Amino acid sequence: MRGMPRRALVIGLLMLAFAAATFALKPTRKMSEQGTPVALEQMFPRTFGPWKVDPSIVPISVSPDVQARLDKIYNQTLARTYINTRGERIMLSIAYGGEQSDGLRAHRPEVCYANQGFQVSAVLAAVIDLAAREVPVARLVAQNGPRNEPVTYWMTVGEQVVLTGLQQKLAQIRYGLTGTIPDGLLFRVSSIGADARDAYRLQDEFTRSLLAAMSPSDRTRVIGVGPGDTRL
Repeated sequence: MRGMPRRALVIGLLMLAFAAATFALKPTRKMSEQGTPVALEQMFPRTFGPWKVDPSIVPISVSPDVQARLDKIYNQTLARTYINTRGERIMLSIAYGGEQSDGLRAHRPEVCYANQGFQVSAVLAAVIDLAAREVPVARLVAQNGPRNEPVTYWMTVGEQVVLTGLQQKLAQIRYGLTGTIPDGLLFRVSSIGADARDAYRLQDEFTRSLLAAMSPSDRTRVIGVGPGDTRL
């Protein structure tokens, strides 16, 4: 075991711990069946603040093979393009899965873009202020010919925001120890532009306005709960 990379060792130990936890307590209570059912079309308003859906712009659809994989992971998806009063556009993509098990963990945008022929920059972690608290997010730039698309995204497992595979696994273990099968959501916004910094500024502005227009319960589904408010 001396030559084993540290990351592989940590993941291996987590897998063993999860296997032991699963044997001792098999999760049976689905979070997706508790409370109001998720309906993405109703959760996310079509008009809010200076933004409204732009029906003339349809987000790029994924290839059939990628779509087939996504259909196995998610129960619902939502893709819209919004335009504001200044004529600026943001593409919103939401995916929801009722069970975040080993086989149904969120499909990362960097993988999805790469599978569609985009060159993807290194993923960078950032923190933005949303709904009166700091939320960790991931940033990347996807490029395909002249199309330069800065992207901001995060994922939730249950009521916890996660960015890495390790964080996903830890959240899954924590829920499993309570007998709960967590649901999961992927939130992604992107825009077309050469200046990534300006794009991220606009994406943050859009996201804050969107969350402010949502109900408290729907907002919790999107950004989870804060560290001091965890219900686990």
